[in-house]
Amino acid sequence: MSESGRKYCLITPCRDEALYARVTLEAVLHQTILPALWVIVDDGSKDQTPTILDEYAAKAPWIRVVRRGDRGERLLGSGVIDAFYQGYESINPDEFDYVCKMDLDLDLPPRYFQTMMERMEADPRLGTCSGKPYFRRKTYLKSLEPTFPILPQKGFISEKCGDENSVGMIKFYRTRCFKQIGGFVRMLMWDGIDCHRCRIRGWVAESWDDADIRFEHLRPMGTSDKSWWTGRVRHGVGQYFMGTSPTYMLISSLYRMTRPPLIMGGVAMIWGYITSWLQGKPQYEDAEFRQFLRSYQRACLFRGKKRATAWVNSQQAGKWTAENAALPRTTAAPAV
Repeated sequence: MSESGRKYCLITPCRDEALYARVTLEAVLHQTILPALWVIVDDGSKDQTPTILDEYAAKAPWIRVVRRGDRGERLLGSGVIDAFYQGYESINPDEFDYVCKMDLDLDLPPRYFQTMMERMEADPRLGTCSGKPYFRRKTYLKSLEPTFPILPQKGFISEKCGDENSVGMIKFYRTRCFKQIGGFVRMLMWDGIDCHRCRIRGWVAESWDDADIRFEHLRPMGTSDKSWWTGRVRHGVGQYFMGTSPTYMLISSLYRMTRPPLIMGGVAMIWGYITSWLQGKPQYEDAEFRQFLRSYQRACLFRGKKRATAWVNSQQAGKWTAENAALPRTTAAPAV
């Protein structure tokens, strides 16, 4: 069971995950520190997911399954976060030191959550963190066929997520931080906006590519809906919504062209961004956020992302101190 001061709650939105669910469920059951509660929100699954969830809920009393009606299709972004919040609103977050949004298509090492908590205990400003996702090369290449065939090779491929964010498929949060930033927005790029909001409030967001906390993403990023092209275009649309500058988006897309699928992945991202701009799609309406984001992105271009993030975290330290220094480390702050 959870140790004193290490009570964490997992909240998992899922839909049609029968192919991967048992792997994730077993991975959590074998954690060195078990969650105090795991709320799994079945978002209208049509496969064997409900049966699998019922089987494991009968084994572990700390697993709670919440059912949602079938809306007819997988709805990424807002749909995922709507499902998350149905689970989050069923708990009292003040009962937990940590809360984690976790997907049901991951294979985690056994000390994963213990390591997250140890690192947060060592750094009181660390608000959200994660390890790094990897996927099996043959799994990812299969998702590209026959559109973009590449010869299979052995081993794993990194999803190349930046160190300045916790990754969207498993966001581990200090509950106090999650409440102060106002939680997740119910739109695409919710998993980037949240980390920038952490920095605005003086918190640190981070992920590490350490061997003992690397995990396997059984369904690679950008392949969970219709195709890799759809996933990459969606990322460009999300960057436009978040308020990313055109210059930063172009450079990011050029970098992405060096990752599988070579060239075309970056092309898809910039296509999503440009078409959103031409169509005049709405953007995230927070002037303070957009100003902060673009200032941070400029710093990344001139300083490099690692140095820019360290500089921003140093600049924002005073805001964290003003809000949190006098509070007990295990007491959640009032909701903003």
